[in-house]
Amino acid sequence: MFTFVKNQIVTFVTPKKVSMRLEQLNSLFSLLKTPSLFGRYVTNTNIEKCIKKMPDSVCSVIGYSVENRPIYSLKFGKGSKKVLMWSQMHGNESTTTKALFDCFNLFLTNNDIPNSILESCTLLIIPILNPDGAERYTRLNANEIDLNRDAQDLSQPESRLLRQIFDDFKPDYCFNLHGQRTIYNVEGTNKSSILSFLSPSQDTERSITPNRKNAMSLIVAMNSILQQAIPNCVARYDDGFNLNCVGDTFQSLNVPTVLFEAGHYPNDYNREEVRYLMFIAILKALDAISKGIESDNYKDYFSIPENAKQFYDVIIRNVKLEEHANQLVDLGIQYEERLIEGKIEFIPIFEEILNLNLFYGHKEIDAKGQVVKNQHNTILKVTNENDFVLINDEKISLKP
Repeated sequence: MFTFVKNQIVTFVTPKKVSMRLEQLNSLFSLLKTPSLFGRYVTNTNIEKCIKKMPDSVCSVIGYSVENRPIYSLKFGKGSKKVLMWSQMHGNESTTTKALFDCFNLFLTNNDIPNSILESCTLLIIPILNPDGAERYTRLNANEIDLNRDAQDLSQPESRLLRQIFDDFKPDYCFNLHGQRTIYNVEGTNKSSILSFLSPSQDTERSITPNRKNAMSLIVAMNSILQQAIPNCVARYDDGFNLNCVGDTFQSLNVPTVLFEAGHYPNDYNREEVRYLMFIAILKALDAISKGIESDNYKDYFSIPENAKQFYDVIIRNVKLEEHANQLVDLGIQYEERLIEGKIEFIPIFEEILNLNLFYGHKEIDAKGQVVKNQHNTILKVTNENDFVLINDEKISLKP
């Protein structure tokens, strides 16, 4: 496993000319993954241990949250193309933060891939914009405000800080890094939306402006390499305009902005596989910027399918319930992510009891017409929490 000695640069040798290949990125990731960042619960306490191992010149405290937690930034590179990135604007969306620290490890090596990027680009990165929400494992900040709907009001210190950094740094590109729920599929398929992207609109007409074309072309570049790793599992968000959103606001200020969404890889509720895929996506986007965006490629953006919402975490098919004696139904179960004693627990919640033929389950169980009861051997009801069910008196776990 790769480790740092503070202020020391480690060298990896790669082939003569940089050609960003999936195999090469996979090898680098296996060496550079930050082992101390794991799972879904990532807070300032976790990243501070990583930051202490990095050169002092890279890291800064740029402001404070509502509850006076420090907000950190890291700066890499010396090139003229400036890229601003921020993660954990929503405190419970930590996958991109893990991927960023894996990238940081790469940036601190003497390797052709980061060298090429950092000679062309200057990167300013905020790994956790919402440390109070990260501590609570909530989407909102300590004042229960969604920072991604505060771009115009700027009512929160975290929102004002991001806008001040944007104004002072004057980025040429912005990466807005998020995580999405397990409900999303690639439209028209039973494939999970493992990664999703968006070039936000900058007006109500959703005009295809030059900076939107650049953002779209970046997404096309990322999709080209991701299709090798996760074919048919990349989607894009609807581009309905909302100026209260940070991406729409920055796009309206004529800065190409890309929304990144880390989704669900099969059986990867800790989002460690998706972390690797996000590592690839970020590096490919930076590589494309460093080499020069081919904005004519933007049209391929529209061939990427949109997100749909047709997944449950678990579906139990062909269920006989006592109150529906004459018909079979399906049970749709979604996990609620709950912070319990410093760990994220996935609590199965029954959301639907009906015909779910148009939906998919990340896990599917066939009850084969048997009666299904809850763990207390009583009738199932919507909103019930159940770690397992009884099918013909056999105990079936619902946990991931």
